[in-house]
Formats: sequence, C-alpha cells, structure tokens
Amino acid sequence: MAFNHNIDNPSRALWLRGSSVALAVLLAAGLAACDKKPGEPSAGQKLDAAVEKTENAAERAKVEAETAANDAKAKMESAAQDASAAARSAASNAAAALDDTAITTKVKAAFAADPNLSAVLISVDTKDGVVKLSGPVKTPDDAAHAERLTQAVEGVKSVVNELKPSNG
Repeated sequence: MAFNHNIDNPSRALWLRGSSVALAVLLAAGLAACDKKPGEPSAGQKLDAAVEKTENAAERAKVEAETAANDAKAKMESAAQDASAAARSAASNAAAALDDTAITTKVKAAFAADPNLSAVLISVDTKDGVVKLSGPVKTPDDAAHAERLTQAVEGVKSVVNELKPSNG
C-alpha cells in the first residue's frame, strides 16, 4: 500500500499540522526532563523548600519579637516598681522630716511656756525622733526638767541632753 502524501485535503493538512505541534511539545518536554541532572531538585521541590525557609524565618522573627516584647515589658515593670519604691521612700523621708520639724517645734513651744527655760538659748535638733538639747540652763534641775518636757512630746524616741547648768 502506498502512503498518500496528499496535503490537498484540508482536514488532513490540519491534522498533520496539529500532530506536528503536539509531537514538538512532547519532544521539548522530554528533552527538558533529560536536561535535569540526577539528584537536582525539581522546580516544585525548589518552591517547597523556599516556602519552608520563609515559614521558618517568619517563625524565628515571631519568637524574637515576642522575646523582645517580654523583655521590654519586664524592664518597664521593674522600672515602675523602682519608681514606686523611690516615691514611697521619698514620701517616708519627707514625712520623717516633717515629723522631726514638728517635734522640734513642740519642744521649743514647751520651753517657751516654761518660765525657768529659755526657748531662745536652748538649741533643739531632731533627727529621726532623737532630740538633742544643748545650750545653757540655770540649774541641773532645769536641765532634767527640760529633758522630761522633751520626752513627753509625742514622737520623741529618745533625748540626748547636753544642757550645761551655769550655776549650780
């Protein structure tokens, strides 16, 4: 049987053209597959690897961001606690200074009300509730009386009596 190469038939020509294109595509695909080296990842495998690397990097960034946020929060809490403690300490120191001033004022007022003691000549220094008396008094009894008056003032913890009787 003789092979008829009659391409005058339009449907046959169309069929040959389509077959030729299909054959060319198959050959190109086959050659592309042959071009792949053994052990080299495919395009899909490369894409999967790239996606995995991106996911890993995103997870690391998330963990680092969370760690940094936690560190910042801890530092802020610590700073707030330090500030609070400093404020309490300052308030306590201010209250103690006011207490010492109030004690000194009350002791001086008691001396001013007593005819035997001089609020002007007797020095009264108060620190943390400890009152130091110094200066001249007329008699040792006046020195003892000044100490008793001082000890009776609210807030006084102790008295250091350095009063000097001028006549005795």
